[in-house]
Amino acid sequence: MLRGRLVAEKLDPNAWLDRYGDVLFRYAVARVRDKTVAEDLVQDAFLAAIGAVATYEGGSTEQTWLVGILRHKVLDYFRQSSREKQLQHEWSDEQDHDFDDEGSWAVSIDPWRTPEKAVEQDEFWGVLRGCVDTLPENLRTVFALRELDGLGTEELLATLDISTKNNLWVMLSRARKRLRQCLQNRWFEKWQQDVDV
Repeated sequence: MLRGRLVAEKLDPNAWLDRYGDVLFRYAVARVRDKTVAEDLVQDAFLAAIGAVATYEGGSTEQTWLVGILRHKVLDYFRQSSREKQLQHEWSDEQDHDFDDEGSWAVSIDPWRTPEKAVEQDEFWGVLRGCVDTLPENLRTVFALRELDGLGTEELLATLDISTKNNLWVMLSRARKRLRQCLQNRWFEKWQQDVDV
């Protein structure tokens, strides 16, 4: 405990905004897509960190510790939001034959010559972010928390107040299907044309 207090004494909360404000704001706005809410969440994270300075033991960098606190604030925001409004839509009984019962692709994905090289390009990531932005809010939120933040099934169900695993899998598969189509249209067809030229 003495070591933790000594490490915590090296923290400088007065410098956090200048050092980490932009990083934390980008993290929050990428998840909630609302600048005002993102600012509030960063402020809440700073306040929580100030209250928890004595518990900081130096096991991670100061920035990583602050991002971890902010991550919990973002999850709390989604929990609260899901209580205030229902996140999921009523889904029709139509079958989605592109995915199996586990949410994996049931159809073959178009062969894209060398996708490893395409993925390495900054332009691809910009197109992917644009495609994620086109998703409806509920699908974007589920996809971001699952794929960007790595939340597991049970945590997603609890955080977003989704009633069943099946509803979650449907939402994820629809998000992936829309992203696949968007990437096909905005990136892979363009990339394929550039390669063929």
